[in-house]
Amino acid sequence: MTAASPRLEEVTPDTVLEACRLEVAPEQRKFVSPVAQSLAEASVHPDVAWPRLICDGDRIVGFVMAFFGVPFDYDAGVPDAPPRSGLWRLAVAAGEQGRGYGRFAVGAVNEEIRRRGGTVSTVTWHPGEGGPEGFYLGLGYRKRGLTADGEYLGDLDLTG
Repeated sequence: MTAASPRLEEVTPDTVLEACRLEVAPEQRKFVSPVAQSLAEASVHPDVAWPRLICDGDRIVGFVMAFFGVPFDYDAGVPDAPPRSGLWRLAVAAGEQGRGYGRFAVGAVNEEIRRRGGTVSTVTWHPGEGGPEGFYLGLGYRKRGLTADGEYLGDLDLTG
């Protein structure tokens, strides 16, 4: 990372267009929804969604969106699943990858889950070559099963 410390910032009218221009590497597009779609979903789920920009200095280097306390209704194939909080979306700009911004953003989301009283962080990802599975498993998430949409579900115990 650069000399400035990365931080999360709210999306504002001044930053929304730049946020929507953020793009991941071309081979990752099949795994990551566009930021504009994420912001649209956040606007219709304001009680659940927590969209944030990943910034370093005066640069927007990525986007992360968390969710808090979502019922586990559509992933009924995973036994004993409590309401979930975790990572909904993560996108680090193509030219900014490999600098620790994704790891920072996931850590910040997990700290927010803890602050809200949560003890488990969940994430889903599409399977496939070049996908984010290795990243999430490398952060300590473990596979719990498949969702009804065919995505892997991973969780991370935040009590340790």
